[in-house]
Amino acid sequence: MRIVKLTAESKKGILEDLLRRSPNQYGQYEAVVSEIIEKVKKDGDVAVFSYTKQFDKFDLNQDNIQVTSQEIAQAYSQLDPKLVEVIKRSAENIRDYHKKQLRNSWFDPKPDGSILGMKITPIARAGVYVPGGKAAYPSSVLMNVIPARVAGVEQIIMTTPCNREGKVNPGTLVAADIAGVDQIYKVGGAQAIAAMAYGTASIPKVDKITGPGNIFVALAKKSVYGHVSIDSIAGPSEILVLADETANPRYIAADLLSQAEHDELASAILITTSEELAKQVSDQVDIFVQELSRTEIMQKSLDNYGYILLAENMNDAIDAANEIASEHLEILTTNPFDVMTRIKNAGAIFLGEYSSEPLGDYFAGPNHILPTNGTAKFFSPLNVDDFLKKTSIISYSRQALEKVHKDIELFAESEGLTAHANSIKVRFE
Repeated sequence: MRIVKLTAESKKGILEDLLRRSPNQYGQYEAVVSEIIEKVKKDGDVAVFSYTKQFDKFDLNQDNIQVTSQEIAQAYSQLDPKLVEVIKRSAENIRDYHKKQLRNSWFDPKPDGSILGMKITPIARAGVYVPGGKAAYPSSVLMNVIPARVAGVEQIIMTTPCNREGKVNPGTLVAADIAGVDQIYKVGGAQAIAAMAYGTASIPKVDKITGPGNIFVALAKKSVYGHVSIDSIAGPSEILVLADETANPRYIAADLLSQAEHDELASAILITTSEELAKQVSDQVDIFVQELSRTEIMQKSLDNYGYILLAENMNDAIDAANEIASEHLEILTTNPFDVMTRIKNAGAIFLGEYSSEPLGDYFAGPNHILPTNGTAKFFSPLNVDDFLKKTSIISYSRQALEKVHKDIELFAESEGLTAHANSIKVRFE
């Protein structure tokens, strides 16, 4: 891996590099996606079936679009029973963690007869998109579905592409069943997003769409946002490791590659105050790249978006980490909890050498659907709140309103809204 001295200039260059990976930079695909969305919006199932035949080579129709209970049972028989048990234990950890995020409606009555409050209710129907083929990740099924289920969403549907025989990845089906999906449809790509956003004869319209996908899926979610809610426009995966001279270079190299293997656009960055550690990590990365599978993907990721940054001190390293606002941030320092208190921007933070990033991907419980491309500065991980709506409650007695009615009338009149003022005034004529 290349070793670069951390300066204001090098930091600026790296930030510009990373932002080029955003789905917002791929405008050349937007016309194709818009055409697919408009076609599905207009023709419904007919368009969905046609695009599935074109892209997935399967003759989809109303009779075979939905995954059956028999197909789910067959999926269980295709998986190693030990893996099924691991998925169940992971689901339980995720469920327990997200239950702690639940909040109750609240009401605050005052002696003058006024009541203010917040009514919290789940959305009615959530739609989860799950990639197929080589990018089928049962762990992402759990992460998308379980927070919705904990929130109390009435109906959860899932769309995922099938192969040319009409089969869906068995791991995806088992995870969906364990997480509690109500219906699964064999549709992928931008056409699946459009179907969930607008509804067809076979696929019901949802209120929110979550889940990762390729560039066409990301742009489709961006396009339908506003008509339905979405989680985010996800970019390529990324990891940033903050380390001092006490860190284990072999662990760091392994953790950097755990993200580099995702995608040629994935980013893996180490920021350290130790030149010796930087060299050791670089050497260890070279060894691992040759030993592990997906060598070509990892090497391209490192060549394009892999960096080891040498910082003068830990304060500079932390400042850079906050600017980059990485999806995953590992802290491998003498006192990781102290460093953590100074981190403002990160999707998920992993503390200490036994808290490597895949722990969060698969098992610990916190959600692995995280903000990417610097959006951790203003976005949060997927959570229970994403599936809840808040409604303000206001109730005033005559006594309570009488004390403030002239203030409200003055405020309304200052904005030229005399009907607003009158709506209050008539109650005290």
